[in-house]
Amino acid sequence: MSTLDDARTMAADLTELREALHREPEIGLHLPRTQEKVIAALDGLPLEISTGTDTTSVTAVLRGTAPAGTGDSGPAPVVLLRGDMDGLPVQEATGLPFSSQVDGAMHACGHDLHTSMLVGSAHLLSAQRDRLAGDVVFMFQPGEEGWDGAGVMIREGILDAAGRRADAAYALHVFAGLAPGGHVLTRPGTYLSASDELHVTVVGSGGHGSTPDRSRDPVPAVAEMVTALQTMVTRRFSIFDPVVVTVGLLQAGTKANVIPDTATFQATVRTFSEAARNTMMLEAPRLLKGIAAAHGLEVDVQYVDQYPITSNDVAETAFVTDTVIDLFGDERHVAMDSPVAGSEDFSRVLAEVPGNFIGLSAVAGGADPQTVPFNHSPKATYDSSVLPDGVALYAELATRRLAALRSRADLTSSHPAHNPATN
Repeated sequence: MSTLDDARTMAADLTELREALHREPEIGLHLPRTQEKVIAALDGLPLEISTGTDTTSVTAVLRGTAPAGTGDSGPAPVVLLRGDMDGLPVQEATGLPFSSQVDGAMHACGHDLHTSMLVGSAHLLSAQRDRLAGDVVFMFQPGEEGWDGAGVMIREGILDAAGRRADAAYALHVFAGLAPGGHVLTRPGTYLSASDELHVTVVGSGGHGSTPDRSRDPVPAVAEMVTALQTMVTRRFSIFDPVVVTVGLLQAGTKANVIPDTATFQATVRTFSEAARNTMMLEAPRLLKGIAAAHGLEVDVQYVDQYPITSNDVAETAFVTDTVIDLFGDERHVAMDSPVAGSEDFSRVLAEVPGNFIGLSAVAGGADPQTVPFNHSPKATYDSSVLPDGVALYAELATRRLAALRSRADLTSSHPAHNPATN
């Protein structure tokens, strides 16, 4: 049987786990019930399991037992596979029979599928460990949705969990749209934008709405700032290196005829290159301080550095693409023309280890991927039929990359580097 055939035999168990996770979503870095379900699902496998101290993460290491090649006495290569586990503060409105039973929480981004796929790959690879030419680290991560769970797990040592630094790392992410169900989306270089935030408070002097000349009104200044940020994006940045600034929170005042002392707003900033990101960090605060000064007001500007650009290694993208086509056929592969404006803390892993962030469409059959509710919507749905595909892809990526890494080590040891001093 092929890896995909093996994964398909697990479909019922994968769906059962996915639905159990979906009914009971948890938010943030502390997901005790989710952690319990994952550990129970891994029970009996030949894994070295540990849990986080600052999160309810689960790290599982599988030691491959394939014999080393001739002359290979070095350490075993390591591949890391990531699955995020947390939900979102969204009230589910899908009407699914396994809808969330937790008020105000939902797996609206498909992390229940990611977790189930990673569990499935642990089972599949454990059954084939005699073919594994190295070690696999399974990274079950809390807190992807704005909590920087990947950063926490990196600080706790996930990249060295097998005893040495991982050689490659892969993460799958399901999409509720973008492409027909079952299609795999790859892209070299920038896959997802960087994500930062602006937190701005303008301080004036309140008073009566009938006599604004006797006050220092912060509201017109904030209104000008919001507009000026949009103008700056179109005038300071190339259209071929876009920047997205969206003000999602704006607060001022309590009553129509009262000028408030302060006005505040918060904005998300998305950039697709380090150059654009660095320019925004410098120029946005400078612009806002200049506008405040022109109005005779004080302003506090906090540029909050969040997640870097998710950038895929070019060679790894070629490897992933070949693996996808071998597994599913060329017709199910999508080479993306442009990146997605979402952001990911898996970017922190890819900044340390070459690898890939890979998209997998989970659109239900027959639905239009361009019009269905997308990730984070209370009506977003994900088809469980892609679960075996995710398991098989995780397993094949790990198996093939370890084999390639071990072959490279064999070649290096059998052909040592030339040393002029020995001549």
